[in-house]
Amino acid sequence: MHHPSPTPDDGSGTLFGLDALDPPGAGPAHVRQGPPFRDSATARRLLPVREIYAEPAAAASPRGRQILARFPGARLITVDSHWRIPGLHGNEGNVERWVRVKGETLVLGERKTFTVRPNGRSADWIAPGASNGCAMACAYCYVPRRKGYANPVTVFTNIDRTIAHLARHIAHQGPKTEPNQCDDTSWVYDVGENGDASVDALICDNTADLVHAFRQWPTAKASFATKFVNPDLLALDPRGRTRIRFSLMPPDDSRLLDLRTSPVAERVRAAADFLDAGYEVHFNLSPVVIRPGWEDAWAELLTRLDDVLPERVKRQAAAEVIMLTHNRDLHEVNLGWHPRAEDVLWRPEIQQAKRSENGAVNVRYRNQVKAAAVDTLRGLVHRHTPWLRIRYAF
Repeated sequence: MHHPSPTPDDGSGTLFGLDALDPPGAGPAHVRQGPPFRDSATARRLLPVREIYAEPAAAASPRGRQILARFPGARLITVDSHWRIPGLHGNEGNVERWVRVKGETLVLGERKTFTVRPNGRSADWIAPGASNGCAMACAYCYVPRRKGYANPVTVFTNIDRTIAHLARHIAHQGPKTEPNQCDDTSWVYDVGENGDASVDALICDNTADLVHAFRQWPTAKASFATKFVNPDLLALDPRGRTRIRFSLMPPDDSRLLDLRTSPVAERVRAAADFLDAGYEVHFNLSPVVIRPGWEDAWAELLTRLDDVLPERVKRQAAAEVIMLTHNRDLHEVNLGWHPRAEDVLWRPEIQQAKRSENGAVNVRYRNQVKAAAVDTLRGLVHRHTPWLRIRYAF
């Protein structure tokens, strides 16, 4: 069995591994007292922002001013476009600062296009995102493939236009007349395709604005996957109109691959708190990484879920199973900052290349290998967590 390496240093002398984001005595989310979590030392360690690149209109907007006030010590750098920033995007030297850039840098821009795309797997629709990029550093993440050697959070400050566009789209759809695997009665909109809404909520109120908007739309639900437990979300009163999907994988895999995230055990513990706060709580078994001993590791995780989750969580839970998709360019990037991750992510003997729609060379498990692994995991779920309905496996 592969033994995980220590998590890479972010350059400040602090190891941003799983335990670093689970301070002793933090306690369960529902009993947390005092100031907002986003003002805590834990949140500040995740986002010690030192520089903010901003389009002029984004910086001058109400949301932009909120963010600048939140990080008063950060240096403001005006840019023409949030998408291509000289010295940040396309700079191979940033591989050496891969993790540091994620925490110390923010980008503010205005979303220029508003498109709701059909999905049919995780959600009925993919909403225009309120952000792009992430402060966490999962070694398999697909988002940095498009950005070139840097993937800090880009916040879109014109969230009001995103919400207005969604309102028109939801009204046009009307009620959902037939159930599907996304949801029986509501149109589901994924609002966090290219980021993590739980982390975004540490930066500004975009996530809160989305949750508040969806609770007033009786025919629709928001949905987002997360690897970060942010107790501030418990106060948003979603009234059942937001589905949070906690991404889970065996802890040993997570320690190696899910850098700067909340521990898997903390994500599991948070499920009941979020359900009680008015969220629908599902799980992503994702990504499933085939490596020696993977079956036993997943069996142990599923057994743990069955042992610790209360019945009220189990009754409404469902899961997505997502097999690993890797990428040749990301493989090369990872070799420059976290090569031990590639011991399990890059397995040419069982993987095949497939060119994506944007021309990138993605790497997936060979068809027979993937089919066998999906069958195996379905069997493990049936055996250890028979209450966990699998909405889809991909």
